[in-house]
Amino acid sequence: MRRWLMAAVGVVLVAAVIWFVRRSHRDQGGAATAAQAQQRAVPVVTAQVQQRDVPIYLDGLGSVIAAKTVTVRALVDGRLDAVLFREGDFVHRGQVLAQIDPRPFQVQLEQARGAQARDEAQLRTAKITLARNQDLLRRKLIAPQDVDNQSAVVGQFEGAVRIDQAQIDSARLNLDYARITSPIDGITGVRLVDPGNLVHASDAGGIVIITQLNPIAVLFTLPQDNLPQVAQQMELGKLSVEAWSRDGNTKLGTGELLLIDNQINQNTATMRLKAMFENPQRVLWPNQFVKARLLVSTRKGAIVIPTTAVQRGPDGTFAYVVGSDDTVQARNVEVDLTQGEIASIARGLSPGDVVVTDGASALRPGAKVAPRAPAQKPAQPSGRALGAER
Repeated sequence: MRRWLMAAVGVVLVAAVIWFVRRSHRDQGGAATAAQAQQRAVPVVTAQVQQRDVPIYLDGLGSVIAAKTVTVRALVDGRLDAVLFREGDFVHRGQVLAQIDPRPFQVQLEQARGAQARDEAQLRTAKITLARNQDLLRRKLIAPQDVDNQSAVVGQFEGAVRIDQAQIDSARLNLDYARITSPIDGITGVRLVDPGNLVHASDAGGIVIITQLNPIAVLFTLPQDNLPQVAQQMELGKLSVEAWSRDGNTKLGTGELLLIDNQINQNTATMRLKAMFENPQRVLWPNQFVKARLLVSTRKGAIVIPTTAVQRGPDGTFAYVVGSDDTVQARNVEVDLTQGEIASIARGLSPGDVVVTDGASALRPGAKVAPRAPAQKPAQPSGRALGAER
């Protein structure tokens, strides 16, 4: 019995020794694995700190309006004989758009000419009679009253001739108005009246609406807090405005700021601005929604990094700087301002430093990294207005 007990104790001791040896090897392997994991390089995207001029933009939403919009109406009453344009055509100033029946106005012109010829003949006769009476008065053969009466007759016929000339001018004007012409260069809209209809000068709808598309204007809004800055820069010179598509991917044109509206919208605390754009390709269209970017100034020689490189911690803003040995260190930075995807740094970084722009969440000071360049993206306007960060 004692022999069996000793054998059992020996088996337990051997098992304990084997378990202890395996546990020691496992702990050593885990420590080695942890050490290797600590030295494994973290893949990150990096960018180099640059020094360059940074344009400062103010971004706002706006809409395109035509520089001029004219409703073409008839200036005389009559039957519309012909429409000489097609809807959507580009027309020039002075181009004939429609023709009203000219015959009634031609008749009025001939009547006025006939009346003028009659009154001119009577005026000539009256002047001859006046000259004869004046000669007789010098020889004292007639009374002075006769000369005065004839002089009044001459004056009446002179007035009648002038009235006739005014009637002729009026008839010619009506005849000219029967030819309806475009008052501006622009694009015609939908035809509002068909040939054969009677049109009147008092018609509210008109015949067609013409909009001038080149140049064209953009109305946009900015917060009222930007008013002092914009007004000050306008005093120094012309300000450039860019128009971008609503999704912010396509630049539609570059124009010039014309004015700041003379009132602040109290409901929205915004001010309205107007810019004018050359639009030869007609990429801007009335009532089109656009993003407007007002260039107010340029920060010269600014130290810039991508905004994604700026991190925030308990001690403020910082950036991970990649050293020559591909390890990172956290460096406190002071952000002067952000403009879209660019942050201007007041202090903390120097041109040529390399900062981490993506992958910083997995980093700790002293961590090893595997830097790679960022993917190229198309240029886009900022979706936010200028904001200073301190």
